[in-house]
Amino acid sequence: ANELKLKLGLRGSPRTVEKYLRIGGPARTPDPQQRWLTFLHNHAKVIVACDFFIVVTATFRILYVFVILELGARRILHLNVTAHPTADWTLQQFREALPGGHPYRFLIHDRDSIFSLKLDQAVTDLDVRVLRTPVRAPMANSVCERFGGTLRRECLDFLIPLNERHLRMTVKDWGIHYNRGR
Repeated sequence: ANELKLKLGLRGSPRTVEKYLRIGGPARTPDPQQRWLTFLHNHAKVIVACDFFIVVTATFRILYVFVILELGARRILHLNVTAHPTADWTLQQFREALPGGHPYRFLIHDRDSIFSLKLDQAVTDLDVRVLRTPVRAPMANSVCERFGGTLRRECLDFLIPLNERHLRMTVKDWGIHYNRGR
């Protein structure tokens, strides 16, 4: 009603405007029992999430830390470092983290270009259904995003890695502490 008055100079009751806006209604009313958060709570023990994090070394090289987390226990399943992530390298990390007979049914990842349809199909062959997060929605993979902040605050803010080997060793040691000692 206020926008009609301000922009068009028309007077109208807020109740009248509400009545006409309600007729069309939203295109789709979501079922409150099928929301993303509910899905995560119901299936947390069988969901894994993954993400890449960037780390700059003392020689200003960019390295990538790849992590796979179990959502239910929030523990690290797999952690590795590389200077040049490829789809083949990423698939190998999934094979190491999800061996035969694993209990996981879903994998959440963002829409990074490294997660191609071919990679998703190969992960699906490991008996895991791939769930891509919506575009520009980092909160859909919030556990991994939060883990990246924890990794930086508790480990990487206190040192500058010299090279890939140094970062791998540091991150793996910190990962053991994260899973056991925290």
